[in-house]
Amino acid sequence: MIFIDELKRGSQDGKILEQSEKMILSSIFVCQTGEGSVLDHIKEKSMLSTDVINSKIDELVKNQFINEDKKTLTVKGRNSLQIVLAGGVFDIIHPGHIYTLNAAKALGDILVVVVATNSTAVKMKKRDPLHTQEQRKELVNSLSMVDLCLIGQENDIFKTVNHVRPQIIALGYDQIHQEKFIIDGCKKIELDAKVARLESPIPKSSSSDIKKEYGDSIHGI
Repeated sequence: MIFIDELKRGSQDGKILEQSEKMILSSIFVCQTGEGSVLDHIKEKSMLSTDVINSKIDELVKNQFINEDKKTLTVKGRNSLQIVLAGGVFDIIHPGHIYTLNAAKALGDILVVVVATNSTAVKMKKRDPLHTQEQRKELVNSLSMVDLCLIGQENDIFKTVNHVRPQIIALGYDQIHQEKFIIDGCKKIELDAKVARLESPIPKSSSSDIKKEYGDSIHGI
């Protein structure tokens, strides 16, 4: 899709930082938006020593990418990152999910994934999910392309969108949300985000199809 290619080019053109510096900024964003220790998160993502990390953070503070507290990003630091937001139920992780999330991550620097609450999952799937919202969050967080997974809000997806404030919102090929609905909702929270509709090359690869094929025996797999 031309639109997705343009998004990829835009994120690449904006890279003015070293890879290690962008990784540090990404870690701060993840901890600021979610939870956790910035230093621990950076060490999980790199082989950098504590001294090198602190030195790079000091330099990023000096260049006004990070605030003096060394835990939050400045507007300049936040704008240096391309944030992509994706969402879904993610009850049974399958190849279609993996492809879609990899495609979403390729659009930016950070991929934030929102999993539906238990009650929202029931409304969307017309059945109880096999896994609780906490279990689904843990499953999605374990995927290598995902930088942060959050549990969504009840009845208003734009509460989470406003919390993350991404530049790009990625929709799966089978998601019911219409692009206009997303764009109009973003305007109400004064967010200028682009919407990318992703395609799946894997036909018949969905949680519903897997559930239909295996039925209740899916619990024993």
